[in-house]
Amino acid sequence: MKPVKPFDIPKILLWEAFQDVKANGGAAGVDDESIEMFEANLKDNLYRLWNRMSSGSYFPPPVKAVPIPKKSGGTRVLGVPTVGDRIAQAVVKGVIEPILDPIFDENSFGYRPGKSAHDAVDVTRQRCWRYDWVVEFDIKGLFDNIDHALLMKALRYHCKIRWVLLYVERWLKAPLQNGNGEITARTVGTPQGGVVSPLLANLFLHYAFDAWVRRTLPTVPFCRYADDGLLHCKSRRQAQYVMAVIDRRFKDCGLEMHPEKSRIIYCKDAKRSEAHEIISFDFLGFTFRPRRCVSKVHGIHPNFLPAISRQSMKSVNREVRSWHMQLKNDKSLKDLSKMFNPKLQGWYAYYGRFYSSAMYRIWRNINEYLVRWLRRRYKRLASHRTRAWQYLRKLAKQNQRLFIHWKLGCLP
Repeated sequence: MKPVKPFDIPKILLWEAFQDVKANGGAAGVDDESIEMFEANLKDNLYRLWNRMSSGSYFPPPVKAVPIPKKSGGTRVLGVPTVGDRIAQAVVKGVIEPILDPIFDENSFGYRPGKSAHDAVDVTRQRCWRYDWVVEFDIKGLFDNIDHALLMKALRYHCKIRWVLLYVERWLKAPLQNGNGEITARTVGTPQGGVVSPLLANLFLHYAFDAWVRRTLPTVPFCRYADDGLLHCKSRRQAQYVMAVIDRRFKDCGLEMHPEKSRIIYCKDAKRSEAHEIISFDFLGFTFRPRRCVSKVHGIHPNFLPAISRQSMKSVNREVRSWHMQLKNDKSLKDLSKMFNPKLQGWYAYYGRFYSSAMYRIWRNINEYLVRWLRRRYKRLASHRTRAWQYLRKLAKQNQRLFIHWKLGCLP
């Protein structure tokens, strides 16, 4: 007779969790075991993990601390669990997400099934037309400062599954290990990079912010995507009051608003004439600001609209430059299309959703690199820049499907 395990965890959950972890990829943890290495002995590895989780004897190994550069400068520490630990976390996430997600507010968009960054940007765009003022906030080091006791209190309220609570508590306490092997104990926070961490952060912020705003500021619409958020106000005075009270609220919950990334913005357009020094803000890779708009009623006029941000534009152009497209004169035009067009399509699918004409500079740069490629590939064009542009224009008209910007009509 087989011994009865303290916890009834279906084996299929681990198999499904492995498939998710494999699909998401990722680096090895402190044990240097890659996904491919884990998969080489998959049956035994999954059984061993299931056996330990079912018996209550699973203790997560230290989380690998990996410093990564921020777009805004500086670094943040990403916590990379081992492959086995990511699978264990994916099991728990699969169990508690259907329990927790229905309680979350409809204005919380980050890390949630069925919701996207585009949804958040679209909601924000419409509210900026109806409300004159925006309070923008960014939580400084959210994942590093979540209070364990408050988080576990919220989780216990909604989830009564003993093994889930046991392992979440152990993950919260799992130490960090840096590249030198030094171990750092953790008493607050949940590693940014853990599979279950975003869901836990959403649960914490649901009570620290979302539900609190609903209760104490019922007339103020908000939109939150993870640790970035916006609140829409009718007047400057209301915006100043809202900024002050949410600052206090976050401090009460052990969090801090980023002083340089939290501010009040005036949504200036053709009908709004108040004076305010800040009339733009960035959100999810888009910049909201007054932009040229054409309508039958108002003609050409400024409207408060989102478009790809300058920082996102720089990031895209930096990556395009790293491709060294102009040096690949051993490749054909179709080869270049296969290599780079999928990435261009991805950028257009995201940044082209709103005010797509702002991406013109990116498309122009791509065409410029293709002209340089032509001049290196064909000697007759090497010293004739104008002729190279004319030839590329001819190729683009004949092969408009090769590149997304050609298909959109942005020809050389």
